[in-house]
Amino acid sequence: MAKHCVSASPSSTPLLKDELDIVIPTIRNLDFLEMWRPFFQPYHLIIVQDGDPSKVIKVPEGFDYELYNRNDINKILGPKASCISFKDSACRCFGYMVSKKKYIYTIDDDCFVAKDPTGKEINALEQHIKNLLCPSTPFFFNTLYDPYRDGADFVRGYPFSLREGVPTAVSHGLWLNIPDYDAPTQLVKPLERNTRYVDAVMTIPKGTLFPMCGMNLAFDRELIGPAMYFGLMGDGQPIGRYDDMWAGWCIKVICDHLGLGVKTGLPYIWHSKASNPFVNLKKEYKGIYWQEELIPFFQSVALPKECTSVQKCYLELSKQVKAKLGKVDDYFNKLADAMIIWIEAWDDLNPSTPTAAKLPNGSSK
Repeated sequence: MAKHCVSASPSSTPLLKDELDIVIPTIRNLDFLEMWRPFFQPYHLIIVQDGDPSKVIKVPEGFDYELYNRNDINKILGPKASCISFKDSACRCFGYMVSKKKYIYTIDDDCFVAKDPTGKEINALEQHIKNLLCPSTPFFFNTLYDPYRDGADFVRGYPFSLREGVPTAVSHGLWLNIPDYDAPTQLVKPLERNTRYVDAVMTIPKGTLFPMCGMNLAFDRELIGPAMYFGLMGDGQPIGRYDDMWAGWCIKVICDHLGLGVKTGLPYIWHSKASNPFVNLKKEYKGIYWQEELIPFFQSVALPKECTSVQKCYLELSKQVKAKLGKVDDYFNKLADAMIIWIEAWDDLNPSTPTAAKLPNGSSK
């Protein structure tokens, strides 16, 4: 059968060089980019500086980048800047909004280049691009995982009508060394490290939610960008460290509705340092409590067939958040309002974003 995957490009021509931005939230000098130079230097960087805007962030020589601090965000968005979090890495989503490229890769500044079991350095960006340029299979699970990878295919019994797959909207990568644990797990397993390298990419099935981590993540901005809002976190908010989780739950129900795919697995990065579990617990404790109601909410969300674009889906989702989660805590009323402001700001900066998306083959909608 015909394969839909992209093959490795010649070393002189990086994949999607002019179609992808790398978004990095930070409060510190970006020395970590030296390690990523062989992989990142051909690409444009969008750096979102959190915290004190008067602090000067140093970027190594030779990188093509633009840097936005809080003053810039306020100037560009005006009153709508209220939807962008402060003193939290959730501010990265401003970079998604101002980008003009089709694809986004976002990485944290404590994420280093990992090595595969043979000792070879992993080009995480290249693997993410391969994931995004290959279809996903959300409607029927393939037991050999990604059937489009070299050396794999659809197994016996896989319906031929679903083998074209659907467009991939999100590629969720993983981490060696420090796992992405919540504070209670950090506290009881302070020395645990992830040393397992699993050579697999899989599509997360339709109807299944997942905990999305934003530190090693790529997505198709044209397919799902308006839903990739990292919420209200950090300064002045009762919760933190749920920015990527919130975005992950939102994008998954919207991808399921629109017939788009979400992949997880390769590539790995090396997560270099663990954050303070006591600080994390203070940020997370309401989220740990609330998520027992948030997850059933997202599992039961139904988007009407009139929601044919990401924006329409997201605005409908904001209504349901206010109606059903507002009673959990008033924070969710504020978050629902911020979701609407986010879409308005996105459309202000991206007036050509399509307002309707044709549902791909295989969608049950």
